[in-house]
Amino acid sequence: MDQVETTRLQSHLVDFALSELVRQNRESFQPLWTQESWAKLLIWMALNCGLTGERESLELFAESLGPRLTSRLRRVFFERELADLELKVLADPSEQQVLLLPQGSMDPALLSIDRVQMALEQLELIGHLETDQGLWHRLDGVLAVPWQPSADSAAPSKS
Repeated sequence: MDQVETTRLQSHLVDFALSELVRQNRESFQPLWTQESWAKLLIWMALNCGLTGERESLELFAESLGPRLTSRLRRVFFERELADLELKVLADPSEQQVLLLPQGSMDPALLSIDRVQMALEQLELIGHLETDQGLWHRLDGVLAVPWQPSADSAAPSKS
């Protein structure tokens, strides 16, 4: 195996390990579905890498991750796959809406109101989102549900 292949394999292994670390621990950082939970995960990771909890140390950690890896880990942190409902849910509070996508097929029945309600309840998102279904939008096989504007912990912010 040449050096390029070895480096590529190591890169995939690190990516896999970090993604699994995030998946296995994301429920530990309360309150779920908030910017605060994401920040707590990053602090936990930084501390476990031997850094201090001081601002400069945490900023160094965030900088060392870089925007590409940070974006990928954030997506893993706020994404859920519900195999029983055949839905994928993307619920990043920095976005204006939660996206629900069918897995596998593009059967419109997978995005029925009953299935969506079950998914949102299962993920404990129901209290954070607009309940007025008139504000929900279907976009090419994706359902977009806005965050509640009054929900401080889940209100979208573009920082």
